[in-house]
Amino acid sequence: MKTTSPSDAAAPAVTRTSKKGKLRENIEAIVIAVILAMFIRTFVVQAFKIPSGSMQDTLLVGDYILVNKFIYGVKAPFTDYTVIPVKDPRRGDVVVFRYPEDPSKDFIKRVVAVGGDTVEIRHKQVYVNGERQELPQAIHVDARMIPQSVQPRDFFGPVTVPEDKLFTMGDNRDESNDSRFWGFVDVSALRGKAFMIYWSWDSDDFGVRWSRLGDRIR
Repeated sequence: MKTTSPSDAAAPAVTRTSKKGKLRENIEAIVIAVILAMFIRTFVVQAFKIPSGSMQDTLLVGDYILVNKFIYGVKAPFTDYTVIPVKDPRRGDVVVFRYPEDPSKDFIKRVVAVGGDTVEIRHKQVYVNGERQELPQAIHVDARMIPQSVQPRDFFGPVTVPEDKLFTMGDNRDESNDSRFWGFVDVSALRGKAFMIYWSWDSDDFGVRWSRLGDRIR
């Protein structure tokens, strides 16, 4: 008759416990990683892809960018309510925000004027508080001058931006759907400030734009 020593009898139990402990450790590590990723995406940094040419040449179609989500304040999850204010958006910031006419969509534009500023556009030139704005990133691709009676692209205002609102425009001034057409952006609708291009894919040439990788967005 075969006998089993106490140490032999205990061995299988130790093995099962070890396997259960390893599985639990792996599950905990995955859960922590998911929570950390969600925290970073919600409060710190989020990635976006550029789908249109409205910010050309600052941002090109196929650019993948990183957006600083806490620079304007910490928001309560799944809301536009700012719990901890940090700083106010400034003229010249490139920002991502919820599109006022369809909050399910995100838009990216440059802040041209903030609350209290007076904006006017004459012959494509932007004036803020009576001063002409010379922005090196702004481009024009259409030489036509469209009357204000037809559309507000080349002639607009003057209008005063309400408090807690922003007036935004695309750097590709002739081909941008922006505040000239649909009005102001609520500061509370900001998703964050774009700060870097981390990837760029040229679908026309089917290749990576290596020179743009890591570029800061100004």
